[in-house]
Amino acid sequence: MRKIGPGEKLVLASHNQGKLREIEALLRPLGIDVVSAGALGLPEPVEDAPDFAGNARIKALAAATATGLPALSDDSGFCVAALNGDPGVLSARWAGPSKDFAAAMALVHERMGSAVDASAWFVAALCLAWPDGHTETFLGRIDGTGVWPPRGTRGFGYDPMFVPDGGTVTFGEMDPDEKHAMSHRARAFKQMMEACFG
Repeated sequence: MRKIGPGEKLVLASHNQGKLREIEALLRPLGIDVVSAGALGLPEPVEDAPDFAGNARIKALAAATATGLPALSDDSGFCVAALNGDPGVLSARWAGPSKDFAAAMALVHERMGSAVDASAWFVAALCLAWPDGHTETFLGRIDGTGVWPPRGTRGFGYDPMFVPDGGTVTFGEMDPDEKHAMSHRARAFKQMMEACFG
């Protein structure tokens, strides 16, 4: 495993402002100098892998190659049992070009119809890539239940329609620090921190 230490520069290979806020908050205590792909004017690569890990790898390698710096990407999504795991890797695409997640949540609800099984989960794949092509990938998952109507204005994406197992509030209602401590992204981050930072 390769390490990234305090004072080193790292590119966050994402243009998603919600993800950027969460990832920057998780990295801030480490003293890593973080810059986003968006701030550097990097284009968004085509994400055509069939899984989260593959799409995370595409984004991280594109940013590392373009900048000559280590890059970190996240590919994550909302999965619903009654929809055979959809929207899954297409979670952002269900929100359309305008990133309208209210419409995406309504589409999930519509497609679920009268399904009895409301179980759902979030998955996050984090990939660290270096300019020489080396990568390290970490996966996190949190299970719970999809709810309708959506509740809360915190978080982003599908957060307002997901209640984690053992909880009573949605990610959209939850204090951000509480979510960061338990989310799919936090679980992947914990593995990555232990392996690659410090």
